Amino acid sequence: MSLNPRLVKESFAVIEPVAGKAAAYFYGRLFAESPHLRGMFPPAMDFQRDRLFSALTRIVWSLDSPDSLASFLGQLGRDHRKYGVIAEHYTAVGNALLSTIKRFSAEAWTSEVEAAWVAAYTAAANLMIESADSDAGVSPAWWLAEVIDHERRTPDIAVITLRLDQNLPYLPGQYVNVQTARWPRVWRTFSIANAPREDNTIRLHVRAVPGGWVSTALVQHTRIGDAVTIGPPVGTMTPTGSGRDILCVAGGTGLAPIKAILEHVIASGQRPNIHLLYGARHAHELYDLTDLVRMESAFPWLRVLPVVSDQPGYDGMRGQVPDVMDRFHSWTDHDIYICGPSAMVNETVRRLQRNGVPMANIHRDIVQGEP
Repeated sequence: MSLNPRLVKESFAVIEPVAGKAAAYFYGRLFAESPHLRGMFPPAMDFQRDRLFSALTRIVWSLDSPDSLASFLGQLGRDHRKYGVIAEHYTAVGNALLSTIKRFSAEAWTSEVEAAWVAAYTAAANLMIESADSDAGVSPAWWLAEVIDHERRTPDIAVITLRLDQNLPYLPGQYVNVQTARWPRVWRTFSIANAPREDNTIRLHVRAVPGGWVSTALVQHTRIGDAVTIGPPVGTMTPTGSGRDILCVAGGTGLAPIKAILEHVIASGQRPNIHLLYGARHAHELYDLTDLVRMESAFPWLRVLPVVSDQPGYDGMRGQVPDVMDRFHSWTDHDIYICGPSAMVNETVRRLQRNGVPMANIHRDIVQGEP
């Protein structure tokens, strides 16, 4: 059975405008046919439906890029181990997915389209299952961690230090899913804010967002000595080691993975020139500036540029981060790492491309946090 990306994409395009309804139907069908699977999911499904369609969209539109797709699916399969997913579950999911595509693609559904979806889903599921199986004998599905430090830097931002029960093999710039005892089965992603350490500790920069169950629990209700569960590390925004000069662009708690990359580069012994543009709306939201100034004083090749957008009286660099970036020289010969609010990241990438920076030099990750 051969893949037919064109038929899959054409039928999926019909469904995209009604993504919310389609995702709700999918889970309704899945739980009706396999009620025992409901316990694997969080009580509230809104965020889960968004994640489902985001992942499905990425898979569908990557069918023409097998290497990129294989990397994403492999990572997805390994990450799903923490939910207790096993090979048998993929059959139930596949049946519910095909029923959903058939219902919402209406007259676009044909026997050829069905065959294309069966082939695509079978290939994707096999890749995820193989990756999970190969990972099972190498690393755990999740790690237990104890909170050993909890600093409230602002009313809604905390820097949290965790000590894991065993080594977590990750690369600077990657992120992990986190589950708290307060909200079982609810996982949210947070970037690791430090390079790997021998003492098995990691730091998270967490902003409590309105309606954010996990982030609010971590910022407002978590104390030293509490336990959390950590999923396997994911993400591709990692240091290249190219030796090129570096531009880092961070907005809000998007600073976390950038800081891990900076720590790694500094410890590597390389001496590239590094510019860090660190943006926030107000000066008090530059929650980690003290530590960044310390890093800057210890590493003369690092220049930290705080940028504030919504505080007219701020005595420093003011404006939107992409605008400030444009005031400097060309970045075409730099490795560039970007993390923060999606609008800021997208505009920064657009400006860099417009100014001739190759996409191969621009590194970012889509981190699915809370709404």
